[in-house]
Amino acid sequence: MKKSALLYAVLVIAPLGLVSCNSGAYGGANITITKPPSGLTERVLASQSASTPVAPPSLVIVNGFNDTVGRGAISAGSSPTLMETSPERATLLAFDSATNKVEVINTTKETSTGSIQLPGPTTSIAVPQSTVGYAAVPTAPLNGSAPGAVVEMNLTSGGVTATISVPNAQTVISNSSGTQLLVFSNDSDAVTIVSPLLVNTGSPVTVSVPGFDRPVYGFYSGSSAYILNCGAECGGTQASVQILNLATTPPTAGALVPVDGATIGFLNGSTLYVAGNSPANSQCTGETTAAKTCGRLDTVDLGSMTVTGSAVITDGYHDRIDMGLNSQLFIGSHTCTNVGNVNNVTGEVRGCLSIYNVNNRTVVIPPDNGDVTGLQSFTTRYVEYVAEGGNLRVYDTITDVLLETDFISTGTITITGVITDVKAVDFF
Repeated sequence: MKKSALLYAVLVIAPLGLVSCNSGAYGGANITITKPPSGLTERVLASQSASTPVAPPSLVIVNGFNDTVGRGAISAGSSPTLMETSPERATLLAFDSATNKVEVINTTKETSTGSIQLPGPTTSIAVPQSTVGYAAVPTAPLNGSAPGAVVEMNLTSGGVTATISVPNAQTVISNSSGTQLLVFSNDSDAVTIVSPLLVNTGSPVTVSVPGFDRPVYGFYSGSSAYILNCGAECGGTQASVQILNLATTPPTAGALVPVDGATIGFLNGSTLYVAGNSPANSQCTGETTAAKTCGRLDTVDLGSMTVTGSAVITDGYHDRIDMGLNSQLFIGSHTCTNVGNVNNVTGEVRGCLSIYNVNNRTVVIPPDNGDVTGLQSFTTRYVEYVAEGGNLRVYDTITDVLLETDFISTGTITITGVITDVKAVDFF
């Protein structure tokens, strides 16, 4: 198997002073151009959870045009991790894992507008609009019901506006308008449909739809949704992609197609790429590796509900996936089999990242270690940002080679902080 050469991209924290840039003359006319305090117009935020005098916890501003650290950083609690943006990217939510607070960030002003206290930790946030957000909190205490809820957050005034009971709520997916949510709970064979607009109206806010097999994720598609059934990997029977009929009353489980594993997926037109593990098919066939088990990536044609291809990828629990330019699909997992040491490249080095070339159906396993916790592609650059093992890597999606980005301060390469997630806040 082809393996990409490893070059190191090291993130250095720049001085924290903020700079404003605006105004200019074009064609004899005075036109005012307002830029954010960092002065950058192609920004990427990286959540950094280190806590030292050199690198206080923050959202580090990276120049997405040339892969360098920009001026300034945004305060976002004491341990910012997971981030999500609103559709227009004017609002970003950053979860502080130390305090269970959600920091609300105004990306135009590059500042926090406040924080919202959650009743417990979350690993899933949806932001359908800049004014409202939802967090799945599996341990949220509720009187008279089992722990677990979807928490509705007012991002304008701050605070929790509703706590909707969904026992063991682990993942929340919103439709484009925010009027309906799909919620997935641990060890459940049902999908919960939440209608936030029905809160305080006297009508049922949640509907539980049975007939699934440990569902963990889903994709809206018109009057239906495609549900990923984790199956055997999550203590169920068989992984599959299954239709959820939303147009019927009540909604019902529909046709399915078995797959090797299904914990995360990427929808590209009528093609769904699904990643996961198969306890019955975990061999690393075609790979020369010290890893004893491997995961699977299946290609599903949703029109015919058939599997049209399969590839061997790294193992672990797959929960990150993103498509870069040049049809490079990045699949990340956590708690995978790490092989070798990135600081000693005399033998095999392997971590939790796989890169699948959609065009020729080949897989690259980059020689890096650690969990993959964040992915970010771009529409105008052939690169992918990857948060892996606490580092920020930059991959070239044309040659599959990790770029050596010039993160150098005063001639010294400095590794500072632990990077957990990465999000672009400008459209480029």
